[in-house]
Amino acid sequence: MRGQAGFFDVDERLKELSANGDDLERLAAVVNFELFRPDLARAVPRSDASKSGRPPFDHVFMWKVLILQASPSLSDERTEFLIKDRLSFMRFLGLGLAYPVPDANTIWTFREALTRAVMDGQPAIQVLFRAYEAALKAAGFLAMGGQIIDASIIAAAKQRNTEGEKAEIRAGRIPDAWKHKPAKLAHKDRDARWTVKWSKAKPAADGSPRIDLAVPAFGYKNHIGIDRRHGLIRTWTATDAARHEGAQLANLLTRANTGSGVWADTAYRSKANERHLTQFGFVSHIHRKKPPRRPMPANVARANGHKSKVRSVVEHVFARRKGPMGLVGRTIGIARASMKIGLANFVYNMRRAAWLTRQQAIPA
Repeated sequence: MRGQAGFFDVDERLKELSANGDDLERLAAVVNFELFRPDLARAVPRSDASKSGRPPFDHVFMWKVLILQASPSLSDERTEFLIKDRLSFMRFLGLGLAYPVPDANTIWTFREALTRAVMDGQPAIQVLFRAYEAALKAAGFLAMGGQIIDASIIAAAKQRNTEGEKAEIRAGRIPDAWKHKPAKLAHKDRDARWTVKWSKAKPAADGSPRIDLAVPAFGYKNHIGIDRRHGLIRTWTATDAARHEGAQLANLLTRANTGSGVWADTAYRSKANERHLTQFGFVSHIHRKKPPRRPMPANVARANGHKSKVRSVVEHVFARRKGPMGLVGRTIGIARASMKIGLANFVYNMRRAAWLTRQQAIPA
């Protein structure tokens, strides 16, 4: 065991981290976090620190803390510990070993303030998302080639409620037994809902059909629209898990994409959606459903196969973001779910943009 750390030991260790490839260092070099400062200052106003008390942590600094927290889905306590423990986290935040670190309560307070903030009639997280979208466009990552729409279920902690309590929640009321128990009410998620996710069973080797699997899930849905060219999330919304994804198509489409094509699975195919696409000049590449009690026509099967190759991009988006699934584990309310889902989407776009920039810098 060595004795006291030398003067240059930390610098040498940081050089080793850089040589091994520090994703956070790359992210800090690619993303100009200062562009979020005006919106953060509007969303979370601060009192005059010169009058009394300890000065608050900087807005951009706390925003970067939330980015760190969202990436691996950390609790507030774990985030505080890892900021103190990891040199890569300290460097990303611009901290020295002797600098003060926000505690779990400070992190919670800032995130809650940002969750409740509404700017121009929209949640603050969506305003911040649009600010970064503008930065992506300025950097040359224009939405091109059309857009792909999909949704993923975000699991929440299962509730143990009686039938009467469930009926009250579905009616939009707080059960009487909870009203005078604030501690219990704080742990009850009244906005998450149950849904059933079907897993299509492949035919057996002899061609005989198998029974599809119905998997119940409780939580929320993350609805996203990505651009076909770069695979960046351009639009998103959060709902409870019981909401039908097809009904969210109109909310996810954007006219900013230079391509008119729209790709989605069969859940989005309906007469109303097809009329909407035609009315606004989009070209539908939505999967067609198999005719009931009849085999799929060969030409439709081939067309669906081509569409699936395009849609595979969005599957990679969700596959690379399985870490943040636990983000909603203890949320109470759609506002907090929306905030945490939005942060997860935000982190994905930042890392994706950093990866794209790195790929462009590599000579062919």
